[in-house]
Amino acid sequence: MAKKLTAAIVGPGNIGTDLLIKLLNNSQHIEPIYMVGVDPTSDGLKRADKLGLTASAEGVDWLVKQDPKPDLVFEATSAGAHAANAPKYREAGIRAIDLTPAAVGPYLCPSVNLDSLATVDNVNMITCGGQATTPIVNAVSSVVDVEYAEVVSSIASKSAGPGTRANIDEFIETTQNALKQLGGAKDSKVVLVLNPVEPPMLMRNTVYCSLPAEAGQPGELQDAIKDAIAKRVEEVQAYVPGYHLTAEPQFDEARDDWNGWARVTILIQVRGAADYLPDYAGNLDIITSAAVATADRYAELLAVNA
Repeated sequence: MAKKLTAAIVGPGNIGTDLLIKLLNNSQHIEPIYMVGVDPTSDGLKRADKLGLTASAEGVDWLVKQDPKPDLVFEATSAGAHAANAPKYREAGIRAIDLTPAAVGPYLCPSVNLDSLATVDNVNMITCGGQATTPIVNAVSSVVDVEYAEVVSSIASKSAGPGTRANIDEFIETTQNALKQLGGAKDSKVVLVLNPVEPPMLMRNTVYCSLPAEAGQPGELQDAIKDAIAKRVEEVQAYVPGYHLTAEPQFDEARDDWNGWARVTILIQVRGAADYLPDYAGNLDIITSAAVATADRYAELLAVNA
C-alpha cells in the first residue's frame, strides 16, 4: 500500500472531532497528525492530544510553520475563517478540503464529480444539505432538464452548532449555487429548518424538481428518472451508509400554476454513523464522510500518477 498522506484538521469542534474519528477508524490513505484551534481549553484539542496528534491552540499561522507540513488540511471552522486561511494554505503548498460554505474552491460532491479534483488545491464540500441533495438533482438532470430545484433541509436543532448557525446565509447561497452548478438545475431555492423537537430528529431533505410536461406522465421517461435516482442513492451509500429514500419518487402532472411544468418529489433521510456524534446528527455525518471519501480518492489518484 502506498504511503499515507498526512493531514491537519483546523477546527476542533464537533465536525472536526467527528472527522478525526472517521479518519482514524475508516481511512486507509490519510494519517491525521495535527489538530489546530484557537482555544487552549478546547475539549477537541485535548481529545486529539490523547489520540496521539500534535494539538495546538495557536491557529493556522502555527500550522503553516510546521516541519513537516501536512499534505492536506481539512477546514472545519467557518466560512469567514476559511476565506482568510485559504491563501495561507496555498502559499504553504497544502491542499485544502473545505467543510465550510466559503466556496473559495470549486464544489465537490463525491458521487457527482470526485475525479475532477486531481489538479485542484482547494475543494469545497458545499454544505450538509448540498451533500444530501445535489446528487439527487444531478441524477434527475442526467435524464431530463430540471427547470427548477427546491430543497427543504430539516435538521435537529441540537446538531446545529455555532458554526452552522453563524453561516446560515452562506449555507443557503452555497447550496443553491451547487444545485445549479453541479446539480444541473436552471434555477434553485433552498430552505433550512432547525427543528427543536425532542427526541431529536434525523436529518430529512425534501427535493422538488420541476420537469418538462411529458415527465409527469407514467412511462419510460419516469422509469429512467427513477433508475437514475436509485443508482445515485447506492453511490452515496458507499460512503454514507445511513443515506436513503423514505419513499419512492412521487411524480405530479404538469399544472398551469407551475408554468406548465411537471414535478418530481424525492424524500431523503440521513442517519449518522455515530462515530463521535449521535446518530441524529446525519447532517454533520454526511459532510465529514464526504470529506474522507474525497481525501482517500485524492490519495489514490496521487499514487497512480506518482
